Amino acid sequence: MDTCAVANMNVLRIVSKLLKIDEGGLCDGLLKRTIFAHGETVVTPLNQEQAFDVRDAFVKGIYGKMFIWIVEKINSAIYKPKDHVIYRKSLGILDIFGFENFQRNSFEQLCINYANENLQQFFVHHIFKLEQEEYDNEHINWQHIAFEDNQRILDLIASKSMNIIALIDEESRFPKGTDRSLCDKLHVNHSKNENFIPRKTDNVISFGIRHFAGNVYYDCENFLEKNRDTFSQDLMKLLQETKSKFLRNLFLSEFQIGTETRKRAPTLGTQFKKSLDSLMTILSACQPFFVRCIKPNEYKAPDNFDRALVCRQLRYSGMMETISIRRKGYPIRHLFRDFVDRYRLLAAGIGPSHREGDCRAASEKICRAALANQDYQIGKTKVFLKDAQDVYLEQAREQVMARKILILQNTIRQWIARRQFVALRQSVLLIQRYCKSYREARRFQIITNGFTRLQTQFHTRMLSLRYSVLHDRILNLQRYCRGYLARQNYSRKLNAILILQSEVRRHVAQKQMRRYRLQDKMYRQAEQERYEEEKRLIPTLGAKRAKEEAERKYRERLQVLQHEIHEQERAEQQRAKEKRLLIERKTYTDENDLFSNMFPPGADERTTSAYRPPPTTGGMHSTLGNMPQSVDNIERIDKPLPLPHQDEDLREYTFAKFASTYFQGNATPHFTKKTLRQPLLAIKSERDQLAALAIWITILRFMCDLPDVRTPNVVHQKQSVMNKIHSTLGRKFNKKDLEEAQKLNESIDNQPSPDPSSPPSYSNNGSLLTSNKPTSRSVKQKLVNMTLKRKSKLSTDAAMTRLKDLDALSSSQQMKMSGMNPFLEDRPTSNLEKLHFIIGLGIHVAELRDEIYSQICKQLTGNPSSQSTARGWVLLSLCVGCFAPSPKLIKYLQNFILNGPSGFPRYCYERLSRTIMNGSRTQPPSWLELQATKHKEPLLLQITFMDGSSKALKADSATTARELCDLLAEKINLNDRFGFSLYIALFDKVSSLGSGMDHVMDAISQCEQYAKEQGTLEKAAPWRLFFRKEIFAPWHNPRDDPVATNLIYQQVVRGIKFGEYRCEKDDDLAMIAAQQYFIEYGQDLHTDRLRELLPHYIPDNQLVQNKASERWLQIIIHAHKRYFNNPRESISIIRVKEDIVNYARFKWPLLFSRFYEAYKFSGPTLPKNEVIIAVNWTGVYVIDDQEQVLLELSFPEITQILSSKAAGRQQSNSFTIITIKNEEYTFTSNNADDIRDLVINFLEGLKRKSRYVVVIQDFEPMGSGLAVRRGDLVTLEDDPRSSSSGLLFGYNERTGATGEFPSECAYILPTISKPSQEILHIFALQWADANQQQATNDHLFSGLSVSGNNNNDFLPEQGYTLEKYAETNFRAAPKRTWSNTFTRRGGANNGVDRLWAFQKEPLRQPLLKKLQEKLELGEEACACFMNVLKYMGDYQTGYRRRATNELTDAIFDPALKHEILKDELYCQLIKQLTDNSNQSSESRGWELMWLASGCFAPSAVLLREVNLFLRSRKHQLAADCFARLQRTLKNGQRKHPPHQVEVEAIQHMTTQIYHKVYFPDDTSEAFEVDSSTRAKDFCRNIAERLKLQSSEGFSLFVKILDKVISVPEGDFFFDFVRHLTEWIKKTKQREDPPKYTYQIFFMRKLWTNAIPGKDRMADIIFHYHQELPKLIRGYHKCSIEDAIELAACIYRVRFGDSTTQFENIQLKDFVPADLADKLSYGDWRKQIMAAHAQSRNVSPEDAKIMFLKITYQWATFGSAFFEVKQTSDPTYPEQLLIAINKHGVNLIHPKSKDLLITYSFTSISNWSSGNTYFNMTVGDIVRGTRLLCESPLGYKMDDLLTSYISLMVQTMHRQTANASSSRQ
Repeated sequence: MDTCAVANMNVLRIVSKLLKIDEGGLCDGLLKRTIFAHGETVVTPLNQEQAFDVRDAFVKGIYGKMFIWIVEKINSAIYKPKDHVIYRKSLGILDIFGFENFQRNSFEQLCINYANENLQQFFVHHIFKLEQEEYDNEHINWQHIAFEDNQRILDLIASKSMNIIALIDEESRFPKGTDRSLCDKLHVNHSKNENFIPRKTDNVISFGIRHFAGNVYYDCENFLEKNRDTFSQDLMKLLQETKSKFLRNLFLSEFQIGTETRKRAPTLGTQFKKSLDSLMTILSACQPFFVRCIKPNEYKAPDNFDRALVCRQLRYSGMMETISIRRKGYPIRHLFRDFVDRYRLLAAGIGPSHREGDCRAASEKICRAALANQDYQIGKTKVFLKDAQDVYLEQAREQVMARKILILQNTIRQWIARRQFVALRQSVLLIQRYCKSYREARRFQIITNGFTRLQTQFHTRMLSLRYSVLHDRILNLQRYCRGYLARQNYSRKLNAILILQSEVRRHVAQKQMRRYRLQDKMYRQAEQERYEEEKRLIPTLGAKRAKEEAERKYRERLQVLQHEIHEQERAEQQRAKEKRLLIERKTYTDENDLFSNMFPPGADERTTSAYRPPPTTGGMHSTLGNMPQSVDNIERIDKPLPLPHQDEDLREYTFAKFASTYFQGNATPHFTKKTLRQPLLAIKSERDQLAALAIWITILRFMCDLPDVRTPNVVHQKQSVMNKIHSTLGRKFNKKDLEEAQKLNESIDNQPSPDPSSPPSYSNNGSLLTSNKPTSRSVKQKLVNMTLKRKSKLSTDAAMTRLKDLDALSSSQQMKMSGMNPFLEDRPTSNLEKLHFIIGLGIHVAELRDEIYSQICKQLTGNPSSQSTARGWVLLSLCVGCFAPSPKLIKYLQNFILNGPSGFPRYCYERLSRTIMNGSRTQPPSWLELQATKHKEPLLLQITFMDGSSKALKADSATTARELCDLLAEKINLNDRFGFSLYIALFDKVSSLGSGMDHVMDAISQCEQYAKEQGTLEKAAPWRLFFRKEIFAPWHNPRDDPVATNLIYQQVVRGIKFGEYRCEKDDDLAMIAAQQYFIEYGQDLHTDRLRELLPHYIPDNQLVQNKASERWLQIIIHAHKRYFNNPRESISIIRVKEDIVNYARFKWPLLFSRFYEAYKFSGPTLPKNEVIIAVNWTGVYVIDDQEQVLLELSFPEITQILSSKAAGRQQSNSFTIITIKNEEYTFTSNNADDIRDLVINFLEGLKRKSRYVVVIQDFEPMGSGLAVRRGDLVTLEDDPRSSSSGLLFGYNERTGATGEFPSECAYILPTISKPSQEILHIFALQWADANQQQATNDHLFSGLSVSGNNNNDFLPEQGYTLEKYAETNFRAAPKRTWSNTFTRRGGANNGVDRLWAFQKEPLRQPLLKKLQEKLELGEEACACFMNVLKYMGDYQTGYRRRATNELTDAIFDPALKHEILKDELYCQLIKQLTDNSNQSSESRGWELMWLASGCFAPSAVLLREVNLFLRSRKHQLAADCFARLQRTLKNGQRKHPPHQVEVEAIQHMTTQIYHKVYFPDDTSEAFEVDSSTRAKDFCRNIAERLKLQSSEGFSLFVKILDKVISVPEGDFFFDFVRHLTEWIKKTKQREDPPKYTYQIFFMRKLWTNAIPGKDRMADIIFHYHQELPKLIRGYHKCSIEDAIELAACIYRVRFGDSTTQFENIQLKDFVPADLADKLSYGDWRKQIMAAHAQSRNVSPEDAKIMFLKITYQWATFGSAFFEVKQTSDPTYPEQLLIAINKHGVNLIHPKSKDLLITYSFTSISNWSSGNTYFNMTVGDIVRGTRLLCESPLGYKMDDLLTSYISLMVQTMHRQTANASSSRQ
């Protein structure tokens, strides 16, 4: 007997635990069966198949009971009647579309199709019944309509005796019944039934049934098993004992039935039949409505209509019978009154229905008049028509309506013209009367005055008469001119209206014509189908019947076609209606009035009066504060601001789509006035969730959708909103705070809504503040504090105070203070404060930006209030000007903006584009931006020059200081722009904005916030912008740019006057005053004039003493006579200005500096750590806040400056200055990158211009040359003899000799002037010791490529370690235990914990202390060390060394992803190479060091340690590691771990890697490739080896599998190959991916400069072999003559002068494929032989060039051809040949090879590609041409087009640069 067991007892245990039943009982119930016979119990085991059936029945039983329980629960929850006596009304929905016909149909399909047969019969009977009732009620004469009835099928399946279901039930009750016996019994009983389809052979157990929808064949296999109830009684008993109350309740009804009763339970077929009968009973008692859903295709694709699928669905759903029933009757029915109202015009004497007494008689009259002798019926209430009659009535009605409308138009227009004429005539008569009256009265007055004045002088009368005559003439002239202008204006308007009308009518006519053409085409297609159908059916049905059948189907198609046309017209009308409603909804009544009411009165006017700051005692603010502010000399500069290029179609990115994808909960994208329970988007931080809820309330208040806080007697605070945001963001929040904020929102919702008629309340910005006023600072500010670059105005003290106050309060007090949300204020706030709050949070918390935009867009979607909508768009405009959304929202926001109301889309879209281009702001918008945004106008910023002139520049929210400086420099022709910066002044404070990417409006916003803190309104903040010199370049020459010299001169003299610059000597001040006088008035000196000008030249504090004016007068006169009264010497004014500029440059270098806040992190001791870095043309200064110089470093003393980034930061936050004394000063600063770039710029510029070098290594020439020693100063001289590389020619200051010496022996000093002896002395001391000399030399040239293959260059073995470095940078060593004491090494260091030395145990913590707080990175570091141990063989895991990069990837990949792990990995490698006694382990460690030095470099602090370690080791790889590290510093760091080729090479101790490269001529060569080799360097090496003239246009190609991909020029070679290989592995998803091999090809990619004969080697190796396949494939348009010449050249290349091969040539190898059939084989061979004979004595190489010269004449030479399928332009063929070459993108006909069109690269605005397509846009994105192609090579087309356009742009830039240099 077969038995079975449970395979996995764990699963059984879990199931029994979930069902709360006994595990053993469940096992027995599944594996055994208990049989009760004659009072005895028999237990029999089950075989595997039976056990499977019991298990499945058990699961199905539980599932069925749970399903019934869920349905009952849902019904009880939905329907809860209050009174059970009342009749229950319900609406039920039944899905009847379920007919199934599969490849294999079983018992389930039989049941489903039986149910559909019943429902189909009900449907047909119901439709027929409705039709019959309609005709009977209307008393219509009609014939009985016959329809098909499927009662016979129902009888066969389940109705009559011995039906199929009954036989299945009967066979299921027999113990020995089988599926075959069932099939035999079915065929015996029903084989003669016409609806029963018998089986074809006895071997098949199947049968078929002819259903109403078609024939279905059923497989009898498992019929009986599915019909029986196999639920085990043992399991039922086990469920009865379960501890689960829920499960026991499910089977409660089964438990109540006895065992014998359960045995007689009905089968599944019987249950299904009863359920179906119950359903049909319910349907018969209801009023059914039928909805038929038809799928056009199976793929849910647009514009895809599957006719067969639709017909099959119509047949399955019974629509064919319905259509047949309706067509046999009268389908068109009209009520009498509707019929009279619509067609009363067709019969005379019939009025509207409400005036006609008997509408039936009127309808009969209309039908008799219009439908005489036609088939129609008049019912009791309706008129019954056929389709043709309805069409006829509509056409007749349209004709009558057209005639009536013409009559109406004629009459109305006549009446309007008559009324206008009468009004015009009355107006003319009135004007004439008044004109005549006026003229007569005037004339009378003139005569009266004339007679009166006749008594006086005669000439008075004559003048009066002339005046009168002239006055009359002028009046006449004005009248005629105005009349002429009015007529001209009328004529222009009339012409414009006519043009507009014609265009509109033309558009409508064209649209209608296109529709008619489409309809005509569809009708012709239907007629053609009828003809083909008739022709196809004639052989089978006969001519007559075939014609009838074809005609019937033709009429059906016409009906479907007419229905589609009608639906299409209705859809177009609906779209037009929706568009019209949308336009009406978007139109505002009066936009100007709307905006004028948005903000409180008086807030829109900005005072234009110049602000005069109070008198000061000196400093820059005095200089700028006394600048003249005359509006007469302001020049406005209107130049469009730059915008990024945007060419993407955004129509699919709707805000509703974004909301449905990303919104939380039930949030909708539509307007609401209710508060939010949670943010719209998912936000993790509880603090940010609180902020989001506060933002929502603030937005509602700003848009007047929620009343503001009304707190009486509130004392306002002076603290700015941004300070409050800073302080609130610093708090920590929990869930309790979030719950309190949600309660606040609920309480706000419960408040009464504001009256929309009442104006919103506004707070007073000028109210007094009660907060303690900060201690006023001295008016005299230090220069450094005033001009500190980018110093934030926000007070950290205020923020900390606010934070401490919040922390000190209890939770309840905080909630009471801030309205249960710490971010909200409990006082009314102004509109500007609300804007600052909303936008300020968006600026400081990037996670809230998308939330803010989502909230604003939600409130603007469907907003019924025009005022709220206008405020919302102003808010959105300000937000897009301050920060951009995340990439996931940006396209949706752009689409939302472009669909905004009139005036806003372009304005907001440009602001958003500018913000994306220039970056986000750091401050909220200013009051000035708010006013400009309200009127959608640009900002005008007035910038004052130091000469007093001003210019007004057009700006916006994203304008940077660099843009303004460039505009100003371009306007005033300023060439020397370096060092000129923008400054902003407010009260006694001055701040430098620089000339970089800082936003100007951020500074203005800060000024307004500061002014508010000082008690001044934002709109009255007296800020001013200035353009002045900030810093000099070390090589500055005033003669280079007179414009710059004049600006600096004005700045210096004004600064001297107001105390910014102070002269220590009176003679210097007098000399400058004399020079000023000379510049203004020349050499002639007038004492009185000078005395008047003296207050303008001399500072006020110098003129307060007695007789000070006379003393200064004498001193200035003496200086003027001494320098300007020499008649022999002519002095120009510009030279005097240059002298003053040079004087200021040398006198006050610290005042012309850029200042940066910094903190000293490490290095030699300074008096203070909080310092200010000042960079000027003399060097770098470290000063304190009192302007005391703490450290001064000239540029010759600085050898290197480095910067490093912190984790998660985009900019560096620290920099290190390394001096010639090997001192390293490390500072932390937010402007570390700016400081580094500025110092490096000065150092490199000075080195380029320097002529001084210091010798760092002795050199004794063997012959002629210059002998030098360490510390010698050599002045370089130009000498043609020193043309050889690596040699310098100069003059030795010590010996006085000149000559050549090696360049590696000298160090170029970054100075223009001769260095001091102190600098030279420092250099001499630094290289006193040889070892120290070599180490420092290595440090100085750490950024250069060093060839270190010679071990003699290295220091002797000194064992340099990281011991000192570990003291300050490593973590503390763990406490020693007894177990690890014995693992320490013996010797002097025994017992000392040495983290920097070799160990075999894995690390539990990272080495560097900065990684201890970063747990995830710390775990990564420990895992890296474990992999290092495995690779080096120090960790025994059974790992066998093999040529793979598995471990190296695990070692280097984390360091490449996280910058901080690079130092950790270097420290681990050095640690394992220190005191490592295992030679094998050390060798493998050096392999890792070799790989690491080629991938990335350590930080600046660790770089010195690594260099010293490498130079102190004598291992054979140490020198190469050092050289690789220097190349990595020079060429950049890799992006991917080492490639497998690199790993295998170093494992075989091979440091030189050679890679085979294949060429088009089937040759190949091996080239050396380094880890730092980029693609362009590789190409250059190949070109030099092959002796090509240039590598431009050539590229590397990687072939892997079936793809050939070009390598980008800037990518590292091994990085690209590795990235490509990994990408291929991901796309080819296999369980065991193979090892992909690749090949490298070198070919020409761009053919811009490929001219045959110009580069012979390129023609022979590349050009010929790349062009030949294109010719053979037939891509070129080639004549037969050219084909013969080219074939002769090909033959000569292959076989030379030999003619023996002509007998065996294959034309496919010599002739284009499209021309092979033009001539016979013999003619081709004959003519090719003749052409070959004419070119004797031509070598194969010359034949290649001849071939290229012929093809060069064609427009398609050098093209890359692509065979594509285009679907965008119907005028072009579907199959296209695209050729991309130097001329552009060419579209070629694939058969004729005619050039259809050429798109130049300059006309292409956008292109993209995918796996199967290529998309290109030509011209404007909106009105341009779009080409969409299907091709698997789209990526190649994209890459080639990108390369050509990039080369074109580079060439244009190069030409522009050459042209500008030639002009100079």
